[in-house]
Amino acid sequence: MMKETTRRSIVRWIHLVLSIPILGYIYSPFDELPKYADRVRFFFVPVMILSGLWMWKGHLLRRLVSKRPAEQNAAAKFA
Repeated sequence: MMKETTRRSIVRWIHLVLSIPILGYIYSPFDELPKYADRVRFFFVPVMILSGLWMWKGHLLRRLVSKRPAEQNAAAKFA
């Protein structure tokens, strides 16, 4: 299993590297936008949003996922 600091570093680098095409989209000439607008809108922006949310609230999602099987097992024992 990967250390938490390594995982956080990988997600941070993904977030930073995928912001480069978005900056190019913002600052490119208007004539160049249609060439890669769909890639930016449908790939880079969603991945940036998800990686940002993961860095911000990923600890809550991991806690929610890790508790769920324990609660299901406990409910199965009482049923």
